[in-house]
Amino acid sequence: MANVLIVYATDYGNTRKMAEAIASGAMSVPDTQVSLKLAEDVTTDDLIASDALIVGTPVHMGSPDWRVKKFIDTVCSRLWMKDSMVGKVGAIFATGSGYGNAGGGSELTMLALLNNLAELGMVLVPLPKNTPGYYLAGLQWGPYGRSAGEKMEQTGVTDERLEAATYHGANVSRIASVLKGHDLFAKPIPVLA
Repeated sequence: MANVLIVYATDYGNTRKMAEAIASGAMSVPDTQVSLKLAEDVTTDDLIASDALIVGTPVHMGSPDWRVKKFIDTVCSRLWMKDSMVGKVGAIFATGSGYGNAGGGSELTMLALLNNLAELGMVLVPLPKNTPGYYLAGLQWGPYGRSAGEKMEQTGVTDERLEAATYHGANVSRIASVLKGHDLFAKPIPVLA
């Protein structure tokens, strides 16, 4: 059974809504167990027990939420020192608004999170452009739930913007299921002479 851990922070419930859509997609894959946790409640044991980690954040000033950053700095960094996450599956998602109809800072936020997962040695799962709902709520880095209109009026993440998130959860779960038990990255690959 693949264990998928979804870690997130939320301000107005939009990131939670995206996390739940991702969880729904992940649970659609047979033999998958999903846990949703707020960033401030996650322990190193939660991460060690996971086969896949999906991190979600609201965008704040073009950066991840401080609670997500604290989780990375305090929980993930301990596991980085021990290479405990190497070879596990990693993915991200974000919510926010911003002028310019793209969600100010969403791409920078997603890249920052992916960088953190890459530092951990995780196998990263992007969001392919043929994912249903991508045209409305996707970037190659992961699903993005826009939570405001063009003039910054609060709309919340709409149901049609959740479609890409649901498929993203299923993609991550399928990859975690395939990799589970293979221990492909547990030891460094020897250099051939």
